[in-house]
Amino acid sequence: MHIRPLTHDDLDTASTLCMAAFMASVAPTLGDEGIATFRKIAAADAFAARMTQDNTLLLAEIENRVVGLIELKQGRHIAMLFIAPHQQRSGVGRHLVAAALKQVRGDRVTVSASLPSVPAYLGYGFHCSGDVAESAGLVYQPMELPLPSQPMPG
Repeated sequence: MHIRPLTHDDLDTASTLCMAAFMASVAPTLGDEGIATFRKIAAADAFAARMTQDNTLLLAEIENRVVGLIELKQGRHIAMLFIAPHQQRSGVGRHLVAAALKQVRGDRVTVSASLPSVPAYLGYGFHCSGDVAESAGLVYQPMELPLPSQPMPG
């Protein structure tokens, strides 16, 4: 498996991957508003806009095929983590989370996890940090992962 930054050439592939994974696992738990909201967030032009912001977008590839994506916002919040449906539960998510954690700025990382993804995040070491909430039709569980403090260089 190879993890690399998202490029402009990957925008359509990233959008297609996220929509496929979302429609397979998350969309059945949401109403029309949540699906429409996610469609806007996962559009290629929305990814392009976020590439210009303080976001880290990484892709996982197996044999030159994109199989996963993670987005770390402002060095502290996982905004997206999607794995191709046929690659779920194969370690792709764990590799992407590990790569993103190397980019975290601060002593913890947060995520607003879709309800179907909560068990995966628990497996990555996250814990629930608040009540289930909803925003623009997207239902989520706030979660966080405290990070070990880094020793001071000396």
